[in-house]
Amino acid sequence: MHRDSQTHSNAELKLNIIPRQEHCISRKDISDNALKVLYRLNKSGYQAYLVGGGVRDLLLKKQPKDFDIATNATPDEVRQLFRNCRLVGRRFRLAHILFGRDVIEVATFRGHHQTEQEQKTPEQENTEKKDKSARQSDDGMLLRDNVYGFIDEDAERRDFTVNALYYSIDDFTVRDYTDGVKDLQAGIIRLIGDPETRYREDPVRMLRAARFAAKLDMRIEETTAAPIPALAHLLGDVPAARLFEESLKLLQSGYGWKTYRLLSDFNLFSPLFPILDRDLGESRNAKCTQIIEKVLKSTDARIAKNLRINPAFLFSVMLWYPLEARAEERVIERGLNYYDAFMAAANDILDEQIKTIAIPRRFTAMIREIWLLQLRLISRSGTRAYKLLEQQKFRAAFDFLEIRGEIEGGQLKELATWWEHFQFEDKEKRHQMVQLINKSNTKSTTRRKKSKPRHNKTQQKP
Repeated sequence: MHRDSQTHSNAELKLNIIPRQEHCISRKDISDNALKVLYRLNKSGYQAYLVGGGVRDLLLKKQPKDFDIATNATPDEVRQLFRNCRLVGRRFRLAHILFGRDVIEVATFRGHHQTEQEQKTPEQENTEKKDKSARQSDDGMLLRDNVYGFIDEDAERRDFTVNALYYSIDDFTVRDYTDGVKDLQAGIIRLIGDPETRYREDPVRMLRAARFAAKLDMRIEETTAAPIPALAHLLGDVPAARLFEESLKLLQSGYGWKTYRLLSDFNLFSPLFPILDRDLGESRNAKCTQIIEKVLKSTDARIAKNLRINPAFLFSVMLWYPLEARAEERVIERGLNYYDAFMAAANDILDEQIKTIAIPRRFTAMIREIWLLQLRLISRSGTRAYKLLEQQKFRAAFDFLEIRGEIEGGQLKELATWWEHFQFEDKEKRHQMVQLINKSNTKSTTRRKKSKPRHNKTQQKP
């Protein structure tokens, strides 16, 4: 497929070629590995363009996170050119070129779907590939999308205008089929095509609209935004594993709090975390909102400082108040002691959450550990405080406790302050702090014994 057409099936598409002197993209800002892939594809006779977010971010003078490439070479043809290539994806086949930890994603130009009534042109017949196939659900969701085409078709198939920009390494021009540069300059997130149809094809596009608006500090165009609240329920049809990856992009990319507010405004947050909307009283709902705000702002701040983050911490904090509510229900309904009720509730909450967001086991194990430490941090007498300090997840559990203390105050705030001092004090001071706890516990035990009423032996049953 070597066509580079300037005529399009959609009359709204109009190719605008922006020459090198009229844009700010330079090869020195593109990763060496991406350049290697672009050059090899070109030298082998294929079209190859830097595409999507990489071009968008470079035009905004931001450092791209990823450099993706679009080409008219099929995945199998790409694999023949690169020994360090692996093919991934079922919904749409992609080629990943591996350079150590750096992955350059190469996608074949996507084409239009053809109905049985549509006749193919001789050119389409000649370029059709054996693995070319597409399938949709009854609701219009694309289940398989291995339909290959030409660059103009590919532009029309992309989600947003600001992502349908192509940088050519051959002549250093930017190809814009959808007025993406104009929307970029105006700060607008605009969907290509009919919004409802495109959202039904892939409901994740609704999440992406919110994510890009938050990340790029742009607004979602009115026609693009209008159908979202009514179609938010379609996220329930998206595989939970895919929504886990999307949830990390939404909440752990440095602008989580802003994204959360947009998700809430468009009714998109509830389908991801239905538990947070169920079985919570007004007071607990208020605390839930507060704790989400604190953990997301804290996560954003850590990312800004290039500090490590862990999804387990984020999920453990966000699901805490539903866990507390569920544990209290178990105590009342089943007569369990609080510890047993707490552990049963923890299993229930995680089992329900992974139905919408498939949190991997390695993270659910950490979540349970962080939750359990919230109970254990209360006990500090004897050697308990020293042993807790050695726990692998102590720091995460303490950070969580500190957030809870800020929201609830009182004894919880005092407990967090105690642990804040204890972990940084010297050996002598730590010993003194534990001795005070021991004395306080002894006095409490003594008071309970003195206040315990004595039973008259004559009144006891034989």
